[in-house]
Amino acid sequence: MTDDIALSGFADDATDPDWDMPLTLKLTPELIVHALMGNASAVHTGWESCIDETAVLSQLVVMDDAGNNAVRLVEQEFADEDEADQIWHDWTLEVRIGRVVTTAHYSLRASSAPLDWEWHAREAERAFERACILLGRRVRRGLVVEEPMPRELPPRASRH
Repeated sequence: MTDDIALSGFADDATDPDWDMPLTLKLTPELIVHALMGNASAVHTGWESCIDETAVLSQLVVMDDAGNNAVRLVEQEFADEDEADQIWHDWTLEVRIGRVVTTAHYSLRASSAPLDWEWHAREAERAFERACILLGRRVRRGLVVEEPMPRELPPRASRH
């Protein structure tokens, strides 16, 4: 019975669909959050970005061919509104489809353990990879080498 329903719409077509044929899906912000942003610290929608461009440390932006839709992964740091001495690190995923921006924040305090940093960064990157599929884009990973910070300042050279 299910096979009859699934195949009935294609019975009259003798040729394969064109690769450039537009496909239409019903996609809502709720479905985007459910499918992509389940591990985020916070999610919300809006008509514009909530990113403070002065706090941005790095970002990746992917757009569709028409420029109507975009996915952006932003890494930023900012001070807590209530406790100015507390700094937050945030990976933000923005999915803009038309005018609607669906946003996920993967946030933690800058003083958090490195393991927590790795987890938040990895979850945000995975969500970004999956979101890029909506625009027909693939993400390839790269490597970054981080040098250890010296524990002490090196001795000063002086002339005698």
